[in-house]
Formats: sequence, structure tokens, C-alpha cells
Amino acid sequence: MSQCQGNNETRIKAFLLLGLSNVYVVQQLLFGIFLAIFVFTVMGNVVIIIIVSIESKLCSPMYFFLRNLSLTEIFYISVTVPRMLKDFMHHNKCISFVECATQLYFFCFLGTTECFTLAVMAYDRYVAICSPLLYNRIMTRALCLRFVIGTFLTAMFLSIGQITFVFSLPFCGPNEIDHFFCDLLPVVKLICADTYTNEITILLYGSLVIFTPFVLILISYINILAAVLRINSLAEKYKAYSTCGSHLTSVMLFYGTAIVTYLRTKSSYTHKGAKILSLLYSVLILMLNTLIYSLRNSQVKTAIKTLFKIKQ
Repeated sequence: MSQCQGNNETRIKAFLLLGLSNVYVVQQLLFGIFLAIFVFTVMGNVVIIIIVSIESKLCSPMYFFLRNLSLTEIFYISVTVPRMLKDFMHHNKCISFVECATQLYFFCFLGTTECFTLAVMAYDRYVAICSPLLYNRIMTRALCLRFVIGTFLTAMFLSIGQITFVFSLPFCGPNEIDHFFCDLLPVVKLICADTYTNEITILLYGSLVIFTPFVLILISYINILAAVLRINSLAEKYKAYSTCGSHLTSVMLFYGTAIVTYLRTKSSYTHKGAKILSLLYSVLILMLNTLIYSLRNSQVKTAIKTLFKIKQ
């Protein structure tokens, strides 16, 4: 049935990740590509965290949330890519039941944290542009900390409930996951019981952690757009657009692929398409976010150049 050991006739105790390809040459090529992406993403986010932490000009709530987003993305990409790199180099792609559950938990937890953080960042931009005179009074350090802690705890408990529900059901075979990591729908397809309730739960979970924050972000940007259109100065309009451009680009990329992936049922799931979408929102978009928030943000670019000159 697979290379994985530790299964019996009644219950699966290990899974086999089929990955992106079983062709050796392709695997070696993909190993090099994704290793470069992983290193670049991690190092890029580390640079952003360092810059925001040491640069006094970047002490506003916007950059406080950006630092937390960068930290989240370091852990988020580390959930899937290192395991994928390991599988490229080994014939045995077996992952234990506990390892699979753990990987899926942290993937859901960090992905949910990313969704909520992007929504909080949109609220911050809404207050900054629509109520600039009240910005410092509203976006206090205490409120920012409550947002971050609330985001973290909500994501943690929602993910615990989702994963507990999934892995409490029986897995009787086959044990092959046609994916490069343990994702929700590919795992649910292996459950040998009625999964209707589970699929409804996944849709509700996706609606709560993906669709709802996305709607709140859209509402924030509709109000931002209305406020910007009322500004007479072209310079002020450009400044407003520039402070929102990076975040809006990141939101459209991340939420677009996540909505297509998770707001659907098991019956509409296709392995090939799911792998491509998963690569987009769990790997490639995280790399693009590093570029978006560094190259498209003038203050971050200036801070990086200043730090580089000091070191020279």
C-alpha cells in the first residue's frame, strides 16, 4: 500500500506524502528552487523585523503589525517547505499520524494568524486615513498589543478545535496523501466515515478565518477610497495610496488563493489544482510579501539603505 510502516487493517498510523513529483531529476531541480525561496523569504523577513525594531522612524502601529506579520510568515513557511525539501532528498516520504496532525495544526494556526493580522493592518490604515486626527488616540500601544494577543489566541483555539475534529475520525486506508504536506481537504478525503459534518465545519472555519476578515478588509478599503477621493491635494492622495498599496497587494494575493482553496467541499477538490494553489499561498506569496513590504515601502527602503551605508 505504501512505503510507510505502522499501519494495520483497521486504522492508519502513518501517511505517505506523494509530493510534487516522483521524477528524480525534477525533484532535484525543485529542491534547489524551493531552498532558494525558503532562504530568501526567511532572511527577508528577518531583515524587516530588524529594521522595524531598530529604526525609530518605523515605530508606528503600521510597522508594529508588519513586524508581527513578518514573524508569522517565517514560521508559516517553515511548517511546509523544510519537510518538502526533506522529501525531495529521500525516497521514504512517510509521515506519522502525530506528525501529520502537528503539521496541519501549525499550518492552520499560522495561516489563521496571517488572515487576522492582515485584517488588523487594514483597520489600522482605515483609522490613519479616515480619522487622522484621532489616530494616536485610537491606535494606542495597549490596543495594538490586544489586537496581536487576541489574534494569536483566537487562531490557536480555532485551529485546535478544527484539527481535533478531523483527527478524531477513523482513517482506514488508503494512506496516500496526494500533496506535499498534510492539508485539510487531502486528509479529510482519507477518512473512512461520513465526512459531511466535517466538511461543513471546514467551510464554516474557512468562512470565519478567511472570508469574514476579507470582507472586513474590503469594507475598510471602500471607506479608505472614499476618504482619499475627497482629498484635494495630489501629493496627499499619493501618500495615502502608497501607505496602502503594499498591504492591498498582499491581501489580494493571499486571500484570493486561500478563498479558492478552502471555501469548497471535498467533492470539488482536485489534487493537481490544489497543489498549485497551495504553493501560491503557502510559499510563493510569502516570498512576494517580503519584496512587497520592502521594495514598495519607501520608509522601509530608506531604512535599509541607511543601515547599509552605516555598515559600509
